[in-house]
Amino acid sequence: MATLPAVRWRLLDHAAARPVEVGDVVSAEAGGMPIFRVVGLAGPNAWVDDPRRPVRRLMPLAAFRWRGA
Repeated sequence: MATLPAVRWRLLDHAAARPVEVGDVVSAEAGGMPIFRVVGLAGPNAWVDDPRRPVRRLMPLAAFRWRGA
């Protein structure tokens, strides 16, 4: 079984013009669960995939505090 690399977390800068990019991983808690992958952006929201569930969701970026570095 392959192991996943550890994610280094940094605070998400909500004041930035683009606080996240497609492909980033985000979380409400550093090292916490769940961890989502950003697959699309829609204004103040992001389409995210949860690797634990096959459902894509639209969530507000304000729900996330951390971005994988």
